[in-house]
Amino acid sequence: MTPQELRALCLSFNAAVEEFPFNPDTSVFKVLGKLFALTNLDARPLTVNLKCDPEDAVRLRAEHDAVAPGWHMNKRHWNTVTVGELPDRIVRELVEDSYDLVVAGLPRAERLRLDRG
Repeated sequence: MTPQELRALCLSFNAAVEEFPFNPDTSVFKVLGKLFALTNLDARPLTVNLKCDPEDAVRLRAEHDAVAPGWHMNKRHWNTVTVGELPDRIVRELVEDSYDLVVAGLPRAERLRLDRG
């Protein structure tokens, strides 16, 4: 997966936006103001921080060398994924899971607004 494909994937979700609150190199993808993916699209290797269910996070780290505890994040809830070392299908699933977890944590009214979007 290329950096452009990763950006397009993150922005393909309902109400997803890209912001740069930390510096011009760090893309922060959010849904309704809540972070679901964080990456430097110019970095090599390309990595992305993604939210993850704590039990799944531990399992994924054990199964894949390309999945590590979230760098500069809550290690219980975030993983850092080295994109080029995993099949694109798995990366897509992990990004989608991150988005879904963040949406699930939104207030009901905001979730309903997303469903209608």
